[in-house]
Amino acid sequence: MMSIAVSNRRLARIAAALLILGAASAVHAQVRVEGAWARATVPSQSATGAFMRLTADKDVVLTGVSSPVARVVEVHEMSMDKDIMRMRAVDQLPLKAGQTNELKSGGLHIMMMGLKKQIKVGEVVPLTLSFKAADGRVSTVEANAMASFAPPER
Repeated sequence: MMSIAVSNRRLARIAAALLILGAASAVHAQVRVEGAWARATVPSQSATGAFMRLTADKDVVLTGVSSPVARVVEVHEMSMDKDIMRMRAVDQLPLKAGQTNELKSGGLHIMMMGLKKQIKVGEVVPLTLSFKAADGRVSTVEANAMASFAPPER
């Protein structure tokens, strides 16, 4: 009798976890990541960028990025001001439904600072992108950026 009660509770917990994961997967599907790559580094280089195309199925806001290879990861915007390159962190990046947003060198991109190791050509750089939907739901999308010195061919 005791083992049946324990089994039922365990099954209920597993079912609840699967439902949560299923809901999370549906939210994850709201943003597609394509062409993700990270600029390879030389020894002792402390920062690099990651680039990709993001397409949202619904309006969402990119609210943050993290990676185990860097202490700090931010969305940055690069601009030119009288022949001086300026970069600044962008706290939020709105993504409109159906519109592809390109994070690329010379514009919006992901900046990884305080690198924990050299990023070599051919390595995979894991990234976790955090999004907030219009209804307040928060979700994450896992992306793997291939390290290279140049963007991949489309």
